[in-house]
Amino acid sequence: MLPVEHNDPINAKILAISEDKIEGFVREPFEEIAGRSGVDVDVVMARIAAMLRAGTIRRVRQTLLATNLAQGALIAWKLADDKIDAAFEWMFQHDPFSGHVVLRSTDTVTAGSDYKLWTTVKVPQGFSLEAHCELLAKKVRAERFRIMPAKGIFTLGVGHVRRKTIDPGSKADQPAKMVPVQMVSLTTREWDVLQALKREFASEEITPSPWVARASEAGVSVAEFYRVAEELTARKIIGRFSTFLEHVKPSVGGVRVTRFNALFHWAVPHGREIEAGGEVGRHRILTHCYWREAGPEFKNVNIMAVAHGTDRQLLLDHKAAIDRHLRSCDIPVSYTNVFWGGRSEIKPSEISPHIYRDWWRSSQKVERLKS
Repeated sequence: MLPVEHNDPINAKILAISEDKIEGFVREPFEEIAGRSGVDVDVVMARIAAMLRAGTIRRVRQTLLATNLAQGALIAWKLADDKIDAAFEWMFQHDPFSGHVVLRSTDTVTAGSDYKLWTTVKVPQGFSLEAHCELLAKKVRAERFRIMPAKGIFTLGVGHVRRKTIDPGSKADQPAKMVPVQMVSLTTREWDVLQALKREFASEEITPSPWVARASEAGVSVAEFYRVAEELTARKIIGRFSTFLEHVKPSVGGVRVTRFNALFHWAVPHGREIEAGGEVGRHRILTHCYWREAGPEFKNVNIMAVAHGTDRQLLLDHKAAIDRHLRSCDIPVSYTNVFWGGRSEIKPSEISPHIYRDWWRSSQKVERLKS
């Protein structure tokens, strides 16, 4: 039986590449992982398939830069305490357009600490993010919600295995460059390819030339599938080919990839968001870093970042190192905080306009029957 824990030496070598180092569309992704990790391709495929079956890897898929395909935002929800758990379950189980569903808390009562449910939501073009959240609020009986779309992305990746050995203050030589969020339109054929491209891989699909069957699924030739996928990569619509570890729950062997999930907040002066985000986003511990406007409920926070780890104090040390770096850059911070993640569930957000239209009609029909 093959080892399936993330900390097995061979698995760790594979995961250090496969989590977030294969950028864009690659015709032979497992060969690319093998070449960059120094592990034979047959071993790479066997180990990834075994970890996927065991649940160590929760999904293998081609990611998209969905912020360019759908209106996306981080949503903070304020609910009565006795309604939070039911709201969490509803968002996770019944809204395919909600991705991350997380309960968060702060160490002290502070700005926004009464917003305990946090989700990411993506709504396809042509539909209203505000209307979607209004519907969700009605479903879960939320008192208030705050929509925080990304205005720019500085860091986006996973790499939990690789980040385990990063020291506080470790950063890139240059500030992170902001990727602006810009909507793009797709043709019907491009949507067909994209739908096949983004579907999660089952363990039996971890094989050489994995896209051949997906081309057939999309109803196009392999050559056409490659052409469209590579054009979508050039248009910054394709993200990475990634193996996503189960980093919330312990593995079957009781091993955890991470234990703590910290959402860092900073409020910097208007006009310095790109500079501050670049300086924050260059820190290697971060898996996400965005410019988002949180509003007065959160003391006008505008830079947010996420870090994961197994040691809570070490994450605070990483945060302190980023704070010191901002001071050394003469970037004033009027407010900062940490929102700790608790219970969480993660799934890819659906972005298909056709699926959304059907879901919306069904939801509206249910609401009419209730009234």
